[in-house]
Amino acid sequence: MMNFEAFLESAQGDEAPPADLSPELKSLWHLKNGSWTQSHDIAQDLSSKVGSWIHGLLHALEGDFGNSAYWYHRAEEEPISKSQIGSELERIFKVASQS
Repeated sequence: MMNFEAFLESAQGDEAPPADLSPELKSLWHLKNGSWTQSHDIAQDLSSKVGSWIHGLLHALEGDFGNSAYWYHRAEEEPISKSQIGSELERIFKVASQS
C-alpha cells in the first residue's frame, strides 16, 4: 500500500493514477493532480461514506460550504471550515487506504 508522501509524489508527477488505487483514492489523486472535475465525477458516483466525504471536501474547496456540509453529513463526519481544508485530504487518505 502506498503511503501519503508517495501518493502525493505520484499525483504531482505522474500523468495517470496507479492502476491499483480504489475509486476513492483515484478521486483524491485527481484532486491533487489538479483535476477537480475528474475528482468530482468519480466522487459523485461513489455510494460509500468515504465517497461522500470526498464529495464534501471538493465542495469546500470551491467555497460551497452549504453543499459541503450536506455531503459531510452523509459521510457521518463533522463539516469543515476553510481553515481545515489543508489537513482534510490526508485524513481522508488514511481512512480510504484502510478500506
